Amino acid sequence: MEGLDPAKRQDRIEAGRVVLRRAVPSDLAMIHAAMSDPGVMRYWATPPHADIDTSRDWLEAMIAADPVISDDFIIEHDGQPIGKMGCWQLPEFGYLLHPAYHGRGLAGEALAALVGYLRGRGLPRLKADVDPRNAASLRLLERAGFTETGRASGTWLVAGELCDSIYLELALNPS
Repeated sequence: MEGLDPAKRQDRIEAGRVVLRRAVPSDLAMIHAAMSDPGVMRYWATPPHADIDTSRDWLEAMIAADPVISDDFIIEHDGQPIGKMGCWQLPEFGYLLHPAYHGRGLAGEALAALVGYLRGRGLPRLKADVDPRNAASLRLLERAGFTETGRASGTWLVAGELCDSIYLELALNPS
């Protein structure tokens, strides 16, 4: 992405109780546990992963993603992978967290670290597309300073269910 400083790309970010680090193949068990959970995937753009091969393909794509267009991390807590956060396609932001770690403030810590890191890389903004029923994610993004830029109906068809979107943006390096 134009304007990003490649010299400032990091593989590991220490952030209080969490660490953001690049994905590795051994993250498969956590990725599958989270991405096969209907509660975690309720507001994701795809249905829960039906088998470990689907999760393996997803993880391998995350690992192999072009660093020019993707800047994605695994969230680690107490040495264990607990989720994913970052930009699968800059500046599009997304995250998921294993349900055992919901409600502890860990996603907020990880997001604050990611925002600081991406600001330092020169990314102008982050964008998010959130299902309006996902109140917890909307609160997290609002606390981080994201503002609503629009709404749309019927934007995603996931497992036969038509979902809506709230679009949000966070200015990192306004021009």
